[in-house]
Amino acid sequence: MNTETELLKSPSELSLTKVIPLSKSPTLRNNFMVIDGDMKANIRFGLLLEIMDTLAADTARMYVHQFYEDAVVVTAAIDNVVMRNAADIHKDLFFESRLNYVGKTSMEVGIRIEQQNPTIHIATCYFTLVARRGPIDNRVSVELEPLEYKGETEKRRYKKAVERKENYFKERNMDNEMPSKDEYEHLREMHHAQESPEFNGVLASNLVMESWERMFPAYKNPNHTIFGGYLARRSYELSAMCAELIATKRPVIAAVNRMNFINPVRIGDKLLFKSHIVYTNSAFICVETVINRIGRHEKKISNLSDSCLFTFLNVDDDMQPHDVEKIYPTTYFEDEKYLQAQRSLTSIMPAIKNGILNKDIAD
Repeated sequence: MNTETELLKSPSELSLTKVIPLSKSPTLRNNFMVIDGDMKANIRFGLLLEIMDTLAADTARMYVHQFYEDAVVVTAAIDNVVMRNAADIHKDLFFESRLNYVGKTSMEVGIRIEQQNPTIHIATCYFTLVARRGPIDNRVSVELEPLEYKGETEKRRYKKAVERKENYFKERNMDNEMPSKDEYEHLREMHHAQESPEFNGVLASNLVMESWERMFPAYKNPNHTIFGGYLARRSYELSAMCAELIATKRPVIAAVNRMNFINPVRIGDKLLFKSHIVYTNSAFICVETVINRIGRHEKKISNLSDSCLFTFLNVDDDMQPHDVEKIYPTTYFEDEKYLQAQRSLTSIMPAIKNGILNKDIAD
């Protein structure tokens, strides 16, 4: 442990930067492209999630290791990412991280992505991390020292972090609420429509993709478990392919809701990534991905994550939105997921309007 005079305890001291020099490296550009072509938003968003996760962990580790040199830092959640502008594959990507908030056992690291000439805000993402100690099979969370919020900017970011945490619990409670009268009537009409002999709508049960993967040593982090960023990237990539099942043009990421990671993933585990389209509206496609795991010496599947909800926008090469077909849930489970996604999209729509989405089409 450092002496008290050496401690870094304000957010301004706990910040890191990273640059991906896309403008200077054809090899990097090739690695980050979605397709081999010159078009807007032609960048692998999943790779950005992976980079941000590593940067967030490094930032949190700077703080934690001042008090617990043997502690490991793990990603617990990724919160509300809204795409502000489409990234240009020919320009460098600038990442800046900062420790915004430290609670009793958890921390929030905010990361902003920009491109320059002129300066363009691509996205901001918030990571919740926890510090743990002990044997790899029995690690426990440790209590953290509070940060010192000195300037007005640091206090404002602290307040926003607390609000995000409170909003998350409100949304969790909202997910468990019974349907309102209007929601019930909407679901009833969709189920009634399916009883018609002329019905030819798109069923949610047919819009599913899944993929199994084994976790190899090459994927491990300094904690000797699997990077949360790797899991986020794989979840996103399968979700994007699933969105293509109904997209008439190409699905571009508009927002990511909170992703929670419940259990660590160890080397040799088998993971099942399962994506399904749960809601569509206008040009929006909401895809939920759930991760399950089977340990090396286990037969039973256990949950690894809560649902990861991705909101895509169906756009053409000029980023103009195009409506997709309405989907119809057929089971109680699909009804529940439909309503959760509908409520979630409604709650983040103000942010999306100010983001990559043309404001006019959200009205």
